[in-house]
Order: sequence, then C-alpha cells, then structure tokens
Amino acid sequence: MRLSSLADYAVVMLSAAARHCGVSGRLNATMLSDETGIPLPTVQKLVSKLSAAGLIESARGTGGGFRLARPAAAISLADIIEAVEGPIAMTACVDEGRPDCSIEENCRVKPHWNVVNGAVRGALAGVSLVSLSRELA
Repeated sequence: MRLSSLADYAVVMLSAAARHCGVSGRLNATMLSDETGIPLPTVQKLVSKLSAAGLIESARGTGGGFRLARPAAAISLADIIEAVEGPIAMTACVDEGRPDCSIEENCRVKPHWNVVNGAVRGALAGVSLVSLSRELA
C-alpha cells in the first residue's frame, strides 16, 4: 500500500499549516510552496481539494489565504488521505462504489476485508495532524 504523491503532499502541506496556526493567521499558497518545496500549482490544487473536504477555510482577495478549518488535533491522517484519495478501501470488496467481484461467490476472504480495512483506517484516524506537525527529538 502506497499513498499517492498528492496525498503525501497534502499531509506535508497541512503539517506546515498546523505549525503556523495561531502565529500568522492565514497562509497563502506561495508561502506554503516556498516552505515545503511543493510546486505552487500542486499547492493550489490541494487547497481546492482540502477546502472542499472541509479541512481548510479559504478566502480570496486582500487579507485572504487559508487556515485550518478546525484545530490540528481534530484533523486526522485518515481525514487528509480521504480528502485527496477518497474513502480508504484496501480492496474493491470494501469499496462500496465498486461493482461486485468476479470471484465473490467463492471467496472466503471477503468477510475479513472489512475488519482489515477498519484496522488500517483506525490506525490512520489515530494519528492527528498536531502530532505530525511536531518536531521529533
């Protein structure tokens, strides 16, 4: 299992935003691009996705920019990944939007995938943005 580059960049970007919470009010895409090294067009694309998911609030114009929509402690790694990649689904068996599997009637593993998927999602949900934004000693 590997996150897409966009999901990885979203985590890096929001971690940087969390470090600035309460310090500088709103951030802008250029500042985040400069700080993180993520290309500006990618930051702008992610701002749109993260805003649509309710993770950040953005405002245009003078004094505009964006900020976290809720405290960093209330935003999980699962929230960020799902904002960029959609629902976490280890296999098509647990992805409700997918058609049935061609081996479904003989599959003895399918009943277990929801448990596995829940464990992975739970682990990701247990990691807060505030913990990702801290410096490790």
